[in-house]
Amino acid sequence: MPDWIMSILAALLGVAFLVLVWQIIGLTNSQFPTPLLTLREAIKLFADPFYRTSPNDQGIGWNILASLQRVGIGFGLAALVGIPLGFMIGRFKFLSSMFGPIISLLKPVSPLAWLPIGLLVFKSANPAAIWSIFICSIWPMIINAAVGVQRVPQDYMNVARVLNLSEWKIISKILFPSVLPYMLTGVRLAIGTAWLVIVAAEMLTGGVGIGFWVWDEWNNLNVPHIIIAIVVIGVVGLLLEQLLVAVAKAFTYEQVAS
Repeated sequence: MPDWIMSILAALLGVAFLVLVWQIIGLTNSQFPTPLLTLREAIKLFADPFYRTSPNDQGIGWNILASLQRVGIGFGLAALVGIPLGFMIGRFKFLSSMFGPIISLLKPVSPLAWLPIGLLVFKSANPAAIWSIFICSIWPMIINAAVGVQRVPQDYMNVARVLNLSEWKIISKILFPSVLPYMLTGVRLAIGTAWLVIVAAEMLTGGVGIGFWVWDEWNNLNVPHIIIAIVVIGVVGLLLEQLLVAVAKAFTYEQVAS
């Protein structure tokens, strides 16, 4: 049997096993919805995902878009700051010694621990959530970009000195192609963390967003909608990661494509 057929069958068996366990839990616990009941609720839910009756009563589509917007802004700001900073830290030993202890100290801090600081500074829930995304996304980008620069073969740099290349030539012609695989790895790690954090942040800050929607459905004791939201969160996170994988494979560098 071809490998691709085996892969599909294995994936289908995995899904079937998950549904079976879900069905058993639903039959043994009357408060837990069965897969069929959840599917019916999902059909109703996605029949009109973009309805809007009030600021606190909107379709799941608007909530997903609101969360993606926050992730996009926070992630974009983190990339604008983190990637150049990582290049400089990896390029200059003084900056590495300067920022190394700060990164080691702040990186292990839970992103949600930064949320009260954002609320204190920005006085609003939306920028505070974006701040949490920014602070959790920046570390993988800085670290991977810096490591990539530090692992550039020394022979390349020696050739650059012999040719008396400018700093811009060194960055654009030597460092960037070599660092690209590490940089894209940092971006992939950052987007996964960002999407993970925004759900928790929105549960605490409220407003429109998939995290707030989950919390609101819990307050309404609407368990099927919570399960639907979990599936949606997983699917969106998977799509974001696969999008970045496709971007990485679009480059011709062998390390990136592999």
